[in-house]
Amino acid sequence: MHKDTARTDESQIDGTQTDAGDTDARAKNRPAGRTAARRGVFTGLLSAVAILAAAGGVAIAGSLAPQPLGNRSIQPALAAVPAGSSVGVCPGPARLLEGTEAGTDPQFSPVSATAASAVTGAVLSAAGGTLPGSRLSALDGTTAVEIAKDNGQQSAAAGPQEMLAGVVAGQAVNGVSVLRADPQSNQKPSAAALMEYKATDGDLQGSAAANCQQPSNDLWLAGASTTVGRTSVLVLSNASSTPATVSLELFGSKGQVQAPGSRGLLVAPGTTRSVVLAGLAPAEAQLSVHVRSTGGPVAATIQQSVLRGLTAGGVDFIAPGTGPAARQVMTGVDIQDAGGIAAMTGQKGFADAGPALQLTVPGPSDAVVEVKMFGRAGQEALPGGGVVTAKAGAVTEISLAGVPAGHYTVSASSDVSFVAAARVTRGVKSDGPSDVAWSASGGRLGSQHVVPVPQGGERILVFGALDSRATISYAAITADGKIHPAASADIAGETTTSITVPEKVDESVVVGYVVSASGDAAYGALLLEQGGREDISSLAFMPAASGQEKVPVTLGY
Repeated sequence: MHKDTARTDESQIDGTQTDAGDTDARAKNRPAGRTAARRGVFTGLLSAVAILAAAGGVAIAGSLAPQPLGNRSIQPALAAVPAGSSVGVCPGPARLLEGTEAGTDPQFSPVSATAASAVTGAVLSAAGGTLPGSRLSALDGTTAVEIAKDNGQQSAAAGPQEMLAGVVAGQAVNGVSVLRADPQSNQKPSAAALMEYKATDGDLQGSAAANCQQPSNDLWLAGASTTVGRTSVLVLSNASSTPATVSLELFGSKGQVQAPGSRGLLVAPGTTRSVVLAGLAPAEAQLSVHVRSTGGPVAATIQQSVLRGLTAGGVDFIAPGTGPAARQVMTGVDIQDAGGIAAMTGQKGFADAGPALQLTVPGPSDAVVEVKMFGRAGQEALPGGGVVTAKAGAVTEISLAGVPAGHYTVSASSDVSFVAAARVTRGVKSDGPSDVAWSASGGRLGSQHVVPVPQGGERILVFGALDSRATISYAAITADGKIHPAASADIAGETTTSITVPEKVDESVVVGYVVSASGDAAYGALLLEQGGREDISSLAFMPAASGQEKVPVTLGY
């Protein structure tokens, strides 16, 4: 959730007046040469005045003359753009690399026997219960679940103003998938989905979840690492019918990384391309990636996993956050006990096992960034003071440990644009499994955000208000397609509120929420945890569907 004044100065030439007698007396005693010279100067002044007057007359006449039509300034007209489909590209399951980590076309080994990946999503109807044509399909277009037919499905049970939802509840997937919903009444439909991965054994044990994202030609991802034991694989997916040529900009802790092979990566329509980041930027503890594509837009995620010796340190899908801005906000930041974090991170190889904020400044100027953390009781002071200088063209990391345990909203602001993401960790025992998640920066909440919620475990809606009070309304979506009456939460400024998602509402499984906000700026995220395990995922809410757009159109040649 971005006159010139014209002034005319007048000059006046003052002369000294004398009477006629004085003039004649002085003329008799004045040398002839001097008299002639003065007479010449006087004549020149009169000529200059005449020329200026003539020029002024021409200027005035020119301003009064009719202007040619071609010189008139015409404001560009706004043209309505036809509403497009809602497209959400979901990442595929997490998989282990097989063989070398170099190159942009790696091989992957099968996952563990306990691994499972599923997509959950919802598509909202128009008033009256008419669903837009919608489906969950593979990246190549093969339909896996038809939610509604192309001409829409209307429920006879729906009232004239009642809204319903088409749902996908825990659909198992084994690759990249796409949720599509067609425009309805020239409006882009409200739809969203997420993919969740779970495993209880193997090197990729833990949980990872990511929103199914709208493809773009410009994406920022922060939080990767290519040091020993850390594996980061950038996955690029092209769900359009146009080839995409992708170029990557890489930023590390010491500055921008110049990597041969990071430009001109071709991603054909309906395909996925994987890039092992260690092959482009090895031994980088903090790495941010700027993805730009020409041609077709792409979706991008980073599969990040940690292995400390023989102990799994977690798996996550790093998703894009908001682009460079002077203020970045991350909510859904879960902080554990400060003492346990200190004991864990103090051991060798566990420095990245604690919560932290990473700041990436892509421009040429350093950024002085002020960081604030808002919890349930209000703002909590960071031990380091919360003000840090982030170097230009590099990634800077600051610890978020030292505050009481709980859920937080993190706000970072500067007078220089930057990118930010927060690391969330679970587990405080070095000899036991742990997990990691990255909370991407999100936009201000508006109206009718669709928030999908997977089944199983603990699901928590986290809301943060920054400066003043905000009101949040949230209506449950259940597996039977009903949108239940909304509840509301009044959030005081500079606080964070958490709401636990029930398993069922009216005997039907909850698969999502419709969330709206009013009042001051508010932000939201979904936290996913597993009871009895150290699993965690944090997902910022996806933007709400926009109305019909209008763009300026300029005619010329």
